[in-house]
Formats: sequence, structure tokens, C-alpha cells
Amino acid sequence: MRPHKIRILYLDDEENNLTSFKAAFRRDYKIFTTTTAQEAVQILTDNEIHIVISDQKMPNISGVEFFELIVPDFPEPIRMLLTGYADIEAVIDAINKGQVYRYIAKPWNEQELKMTIENAYDVFLTRQQINEKNEALEKAYTELEKFVYSASHDLRAPLVSILGVIKLARTENPDNQSMQYFQMIEKNVNRLDSFVQNIIHYYQNLKNGEIISAINFDNLFMEVLEHYAHYDGASEVEFKRSVNQSGEFNSDELRLKMILNNLVSNAIKYRDPNKSDQYFNLTVDCQSDKAVIEISDNGKGIDRDSIGQIFDMFFHKSEDNVSTGIGLYIVKEAVEKLEGTVDVSSEPGQGAKFVVEIPNRS
Repeated sequence: MRPHKIRILYLDDEENNLTSFKAAFRRDYKIFTTTTAQEAVQILTDNEIHIVISDQKMPNISGVEFFELIVPDFPEPIRMLLTGYADIEAVIDAINKGQVYRYIAKPWNEQELKMTIENAYDVFLTRQQINEKNEALEKAYTELEKFVYSASHDLRAPLVSILGVIKLARTENPDNQSMQYFQMIEKNVNRLDSFVQNIIHYYQNLKNGEIISAINFDNLFMEVLEHYAHYDGASEVEFKRSVNQSGEFNSDELRLKMILNNLVSNAIKYRDPNKSDQYFNLTVDCQSDKAVIEISDNGKGIDRDSIGQIFDMFFHKSEDNVSTGIGLYIVKEAVEKLEGTVDVSSEPGQGAKFVVEIPNRS
């Protein structure tokens, strides 16, 4: 059952055609007729119109030109072109420029035209329902993103406070048993804090537009490495960096930091404590058109079964109790935002190497 009568606007320069159409269909549909394009636009402005029918051959404007005129402001109504002569170019133009649903030849068959109108209205309703669902989904998605981002920010404050209390408690309760408990608590709090920060980074990467600025890779590397200097296990790893940059390089510093932060933290997390010479190399070769960043270590490495999945969101192996499963996904997304590429190679027990290439946005 129709929710209401189908509303049809019919534009034709011949009054007899308008009268004949209205006489044939006025009982079934709400009909609006006019002989001018100007009045047709006014009718569209003042009324909810479901279907627009226009004659092709008119003295001041063609049907295709009329449809092309109204599409930007009135995209919802289904458009049908009515013509009494075979003009294939007009039909092609109608489809391409006027986004016409159906081509109808004169003189029309009343039953066929009615069936075409009914089908066109079904298309109108389907498009309307899709648009409404898309709007509802977009609203729900936006609200969920805002909630996650807000909750993540709110979670960081108590986590930082807990870490502060742990450091204070360590100085006041230096016995070995307490220190073990504090270390366990600190390890899990750091893991949760890392997960919360990654959620914030994911949101920033998704929503923030690009802010292109000059990049000093030496300063950038120093800032990232200093941030992780006191990270759990960082004191056991020798940090090495090498920067080859002579000219100006422009990119998005926020996303570069996201990439480097996650790759550096991974190198620390997956170090091999059984090796006495644990190291981590961070190098960049800055060329005129691109920068090639390599991050390599001699840690635990990545097994062959997992290497193809490490950039998937929330992927981590069941025995992996340090990964949040989102860091490398953020790396991949940030690199793609920078229109770059990221590749990984690894041998279990030998370490891993990540190669990131990003273009110079000068």
C-alpha cells in the first residue's frame, strides 16, 4: 500500500498533451502540469514531487536541458523523458546529463505509462529508504567515534595517576616481593595505556586532515626515541639512528609520529631478552621525491604464518600477551593517508625489518 498519492510533475509546451495526461491519470496520482521550465522549478520548490516527466522538444528549453538544470537542487525525483521522434543523441544526453530513469515514446500507451510510473515510484522509495538508512548509519558511526575518543581521553588520566602511585610506592616499599607486584601492575597498566593511546591515534588518523610541514628527521627520531627511553625493557636495547637528509622534505608530522611510535614500541616489546646485544636501528634516506625509512631489530621476529596478517586490526596470536592488536593497523592506515607504502620482512629468532616509503609533498 502506498504511503500517499504519487506526485507527478509534467512539463510540456503543448497544452493538449498536459490536458490528456491529467485526464488519464488524475484519479490515481496527484498531477502538476506546466508549459514553462520556470514554473516547473517553482512547483518543485513548493511541493514534494516524486516523478518529473518532461517533453524533449520544446521551443525555449529541451527536456534534457531542463533535467540537467534541476538535478543539482532536486536530485530525488525520478526523471522520465517523453518524445515523439527517434533521436538517439537526445536519449544518450538524457541518460548522461539529465540522469533519466526511462525514455518514453509518443504517443504513449496508457497502461504501459502507468506501469512505468509505478516502477519509477518504487525506485524513488527504495532510494529514499537507502538514503535514510545511510544517514542513520553515519549518525551512529559518528556518535560511536565521539564516544570512543572521549572515553579514551578520560581513561588516560587515571592510568597516568596509577603509574605515578606505583613509582611512589616503589620508593617507600623496596622489598623484593612488593617490587614484583608493582612491576606486574605497571606492565599491565602500560599495556592498557598503550591501547588507549592507539585508539586516540586511530581516531586522529581517521578524522584529521593533512597538515603538511617541513620535516627534520633527525629531530623527529630523537623525539620518538627519547619518548621511549624509559619504556619497560628499553634500557636493554641499544638504539641506533642514521639520518641522510640534505634537502627539504614535507609531510604530515602527526602521522609520521604515529608510524614511528608504533614501530619503535613494537621493537621494544618484541626484543629477545636472551640476546646480550639487543639493538634497534632507525634510518632514513631522504631523497628529492620520497623518504625511505627503515626500522630493523634483532628481536624475536615474526613467524611466516602471521606475517601476512600483522596489519589487520586486532590481530595477535593467542600466546602474545603484549600486543594490543591495533598498533600495526594504525601504521598501515597512516602510511596510506600519506600515500606511501609499508613492507615487512622477518625471520623468526632473527628480528624484523619494516620499510616505509612516503612521498615528498613539496
